[in-house]
Amino acid sequence: MNRLLFALLLVSLSQLSTQARPNILWITSEDNSPYLGCYGDALAKTPSLDKLAETGIRYRNAFSNAPVCSTARSTLITGMHACSTGIHNHRSSVPYPADFLMYPEHLRAAGYYCVNNSKQDYNFAGKREVWDESSKNAHYRNRRPGQPFFAVFNFTTSHESQVAPKKGKDSFRIKPEEMPLPPYHPDTPDIRKDWANYYDQMTLMDAEAGKVLAELDELGEAKDTIVFYYGDHGGALPRGKRNIHDSGTRVPLIVHIPEQWKNWRPVEPGGWMEDPVAFVDLPATVFSLCGVDIPAHYEGVPFLGEKKAAPREHVFLFRGRMDERYDTVRAVRDSGFRYARNYSPHRPWGQHQTYAFQVQPSMRSWFAEFEAGRCNDAQSAYWKPKPPEELYDTGADKHEIHNLIAEPGQAARIESMRAALRHEIMRLRDTGFIPEGMFPRLAGDKTIYEYAQSNAYPLGPILDLADKATARDASKLPDLITALADPHPVKRYWAATGCLILQDQAVHAKGGLLPLLKDEWPDVRVVAAEALAHLGEKDKALAALGGVIRTGNLHEILAAQNSAEYLWRAGLITLGDAQELVRGLKFAEPADRIPKLLLSAE
Repeated sequence: MNRLLFALLLVSLSQLSTQARPNILWITSEDNSPYLGCYGDALAKTPSLDKLAETGIRYRNAFSNAPVCSTARSTLITGMHACSTGIHNHRSSVPYPADFLMYPEHLRAAGYYCVNNSKQDYNFAGKREVWDESSKNAHYRNRRPGQPFFAVFNFTTSHESQVAPKKGKDSFRIKPEEMPLPPYHPDTPDIRKDWANYYDQMTLMDAEAGKVLAELDELGEAKDTIVFYYGDHGGALPRGKRNIHDSGTRVPLIVHIPEQWKNWRPVEPGGWMEDPVAFVDLPATVFSLCGVDIPAHYEGVPFLGEKKAAPREHVFLFRGRMDERYDTVRAVRDSGFRYARNYSPHRPWGQHQTYAFQVQPSMRSWFAEFEAGRCNDAQSAYWKPKPPEELYDTGADKHEIHNLIAEPGQAARIESMRAALRHEIMRLRDTGFIPEGMFPRLAGDKTIYEYAQSNAYPLGPILDLADKATARDASKLPDLITALADPHPVKRYWAATGCLILQDQAVHAKGGLLPLLKDEWPDVRVVAAEALAHLGEKDKALAALGGVIRTGNLHEILAAQNSAEYLWRAGLITLGDAQELVRGLKFAEPADRIPKLLLSAE
């Protein structure tokens, strides 16, 4: 064989090898639950995605591990639960282990052309160039001939900023007065209009997805491309996004696998999969489809491809700070039930996030109805302190209204799911039990992930204490009082939090709380101050909060402002008292980074 023919043969074999690997296309839409015709939603008009479902596989129990975009996206890009690495708080900037590569970096090393069109919005510090292209013009057409691609196209048409009808819009596909409402929403014109407009936005999003799918076919790539469509977390309407309920975490997921890889289809085209899957599983699944080794530190389970694993029994869900509001929730969800542990039961689900109240008339309307006393129990629950634990039968109670945690018939299930949740928290070395303001000092010259993996983070005892602190059980007070003097600041934080949750039932802890007003850790000072204000020590509490606001880091200042505002809302201090803490002060952090919660309160 002459050299030219031999060279052509080598090129041909190389191209054959490359073409044997599938392209991967991810189509993502923001802020939407499974509001699609193909998911049985009779109100939806989504012909493009319904057509994709006819030849694809629908996942009935697919979940975003976290109910907000930056945290969900951070989980995706890293292949790790964001609370493992400390990047779980919305719009944070946390150092990330330098030797942990993102999934596009692994795919690029394997020869894939990786493009992102175009949102990034990750929670780790620094800028890491992980894509071949990431912009509004990024496209797989720009790759080398014969090179396989991985491409993301992200649509914001269904984002919460688009929920409210634009000024002058008075025509809707579904008449607002005919719009059915979930039982947790009161019946107001603004809520009806927002829901009607949201379904219009979903139809617009469907058309955008249809254009991407049509282009894939026009370019001759469809036969070689596995397509994923999913929402980036739950729906945009109030009690959707930011909430750990199904309305905030359950998403549509459709996967189309072309004929040449039909052996990877778990069911026939058009069929359903019931197994729980989560965002943390998506990178591992793509690696399994593309013949790429799954890094040892990736935490997902591949649910398709050569390395498909046994189905999950449940997915792990988490939330931390959303915008300017702190809340800690952990949950496990199997194919029929959701168990959640609220580690901030003294805060309501419906905290006042400035952005949501600005862009959503429905949010403002719902709160106004609550304040006017016109909400029933199901509608009022959103604005009241949470129960420590929740259990819902998501099949029989799809809106998760009836908490079964006290049902004797559910005792065995509750015990099993409690154990599963604890196992997940311990397995992942969950950093979410560390106050955000403590991260830099505890981590030192390492990352908070490395700190949490070490013996310096006694997670088991911390978790035991957090469970006692948030049980709202006065019989736990002696253990909390003992822990107020613990050498570890995170334990002191949770002990003081338990006293705050008990409020006047914690009167015997007063002697242990007072020294914490001068604790070397500002986060401990903040929660001790709020607890003491409930025990009659208003002036000392205000002085301690003011000290943190003047000298703390960004997140310590934020925590202090939250505490002061909740003391005002509880009637323990005046609005003037709270605002005096921040008026005219120069912060240690740049002023434009400090949310003016107290100055904007009304």
